[in-house]
Order: sequence, then C-alpha cells, then structure tokens
Amino acid sequence: MINIITAAVIAVLVGIDQLTKYFVVADLKPIGEKMLIPGVLQLNYVENTGAMMGMLGGKTTLMIIAAFIALVVLFALIITKKIRFGFIYCCIIAIVSGGIGNIIDRVVRGYVVDFIEFLFVDFYVFNFADCLITVGAFLIIGYEIYDIIKDHKNKKVEQHA
Repeated sequence: MINIITAAVIAVLVGIDQLTKYFVVADLKPIGEKMLIPGVLQLNYVENTGAMMGMLGGKTTLMIIAAFIALVVLFALIITKKIRFGFIYCCIIAIVSGGIGNIIDRVVRGYVVDFIEFLFVDFYVFNFADCLITVGAFLIIGYEIYDIIKDHKNKKVEQHA
C-alpha cells in the first residue's frame, strides 16, 4: 500500500515540477524575466546545462547518468523497504521526485529549466525540483546531526549512571 501511495506522491510532485516548467517555457521564455516582489523575488528564465548552481555546465550526459544512478539506488532502498516509512522516507521521496523532474528536462530538452530567483541574496536561479532535492537533503542532514547529538547525550547519561 505504501508503494502505491509513494508512487502517487512522486507522480504528483513530478507533475507539479513539469507543469511549472511548461508554463515558464510558454510564458516566461519569450520575455526572459518577470518581477514578482520587487527587490525580493522574480521569475527569470534560465537554461541550465549543468548541475546545481551551473556546475559541470554542458555535461548533460554525465548529469543524466549520475542522477539516474542516484535514483536507482534510492528506488532500491524504497522498494526493498530498507528505509521504513517515516521522516527520512519522506525526504527521500522529495529527492527522488526532484531528481526525476530534472532528468526529464535533461532528456527532453538537453537542459534544466530554472526560473526562481531571489534578489535579496546573490544566489543562483533554481526550480521546484531543485527545491525538493535541496530541502530533502538538508532535512536528512539535519535529522542525522540531531540523531548524533542525541546519541552522544544518551551515552554521557549512561556513563554517569
């Protein structure tokens, strides 16, 4: 049952990503950019041939292969139930969904459509799939750091008992 729900959630998140990119290509590509909140947020059409923040620009095949391998590993963890349903599982679903969304772009277009740009910081333009990947990864890292600290405190308590 979880796998059906998981597949549905992934499909919805990938659908949202692809739908936003469809509208960005249709409506934003011709004009380039559109201010949403002056000094804070704008939509800015960018064709990213690299990885996050434009790294490895022009290495589309390498990016597809690397992302595909990562997704296969994550899918294997989900399907074999190596990761039980819970917080980490949900984070991995977000990462997988974002990865699929960006792979679709790379395969279909040869680049990833990026369009979200914060103006109050010097940061790269990104998309919904990037948000899923980044938030999922940071939440896993944060959870693991919390878990390490909690284990360390528990060991100290056990040593003093």
